[in-house]
Amino acid sequence: MVKIEPFAVEQWMDEYETKAKYNIAETCAASISIDDLLQLSENKQQSREALSTTSRKLTYGSIRGSEELRKNLSSLYSARAAGLTKDGVLITNGAIAANFLVLYSLVASSDHIICQYPTYEQLYQIPASLGAEVSLWKMDPTQKWKLDMEQLKGLTKDNTKLIILNNPSNPTGQVLTKPLLEEIMDFAEERNITVLCDEVYRPLFHSILPSDDDFPPSAINLGHKNVIVTGSFSKAYSLAGIRVGWIASKNQSLIEQIAETRHYTTISVSQLDQAVAAEVVSDRCVHALLTRNIQLAQKNLQLLTNFIDEHNWACSWVKPVAGTTCMVKFHKMGKPIDDVAFCKTLQEKTGVMFVPGNKCFGSGTDFKGYVRIGFVQETDVLKEALDALRKFMEEEYADLPIAAK
Repeated sequence: MVKIEPFAVEQWMDEYETKAKYNIAETCAASISIDDLLQLSENKQQSREALSTTSRKLTYGSIRGSEELRKNLSSLYSARAAGLTKDGVLITNGAIAANFLVLYSLVASSDHIICQYPTYEQLYQIPASLGAEVSLWKMDPTQKWKLDMEQLKGLTKDNTKLIILNNPSNPTGQVLTKPLLEEIMDFAEERNITVLCDEVYRPLFHSILPSDDDFPPSAINLGHKNVIVTGSFSKAYSLAGIRVGWIASKNQSLIEQIAETRHYTTISVSQLDQAVAAEVVSDRCVHALLTRNIQLAQKNLQLLTNFIDEHNWACSWVKPVAGTTCMVKFHKMGKPIDDVAFCKTLQEKTGVMFVPGNKCFGSGTDFKGYVRIGFVQETDVLKEALDALRKFMEEEYADLPIAAK
């Protein structure tokens, strides 16, 4: 029997999100409806026709995903001459299924895996459950959550099979810069190590510009052939409810290997969901939707910045530059608070939901006093949550316990 550790962050969401009055633990950009999508479209008549499903026969769809959706997704990566083709894309039930399929397909018990940390727990717990040795490549919060290439070199072994990245980062909201990504790819290519990059928060870059030297391209476009990226419509594209994700690679042999595993888990993804997804990443809709979400992120981030500036006696952070999440550290007299007690008490007293960093991203050891906050929900929700949090800080915060040593 496979031994797998409890998925701490999803267990927390399962227990608390339906009870929250103000869910600012949510990691998705504020959701949209079909009507909202039509309003964003640059050609509403064509979008209505594309989204009309009443005459569609509800059979199995194309096994690997609809041709239109895979073509539209491939175009997101095809800025370079050696672009991605639709054949290099597999459609999945969300990015969580995409990551699972990649890991289950590629990882064996004899392998060594290196995973960026902190990150979504799936990315290192699944390889561990398959018997692989996993080393965590730790981001340093005292150095603005940067990764150290020398540490990567020190972690690498003769049997290192896979380097796992998450860019933009959940939970920190930071990015692996273009120069760092280029170093990683050169290093991996020299040693014939495959790279998996979870890019579910791409392309929600709200505080870094494409003209910046550090702006990160997709990992798939940096020359190393053995690169796989995963993505989703849940985060940057505001459509968590359609449950559509994807796997992409320019190495067709890797795609075929993963497709063999996929047959055991997925006959096809819902035709209706894929029709919506294809329209979202069509030229008619994608630019307006991403503009909407980047502007929403920027507006909400300023509200959160104001709160943290007002309460710098109790909290600190490295301001996020991309995605929908950030890590904020709460302390008393220089000591980290008990983040689990904080999150539970806060939700009980105010209805405001956070995710405790130590429990859900630090395995009970790292990131004491940290909470993950999602800040790209509807602005009114964030405003009301921060107002409730302000009152809590005045009346309840002093009674919270310090984290155990």
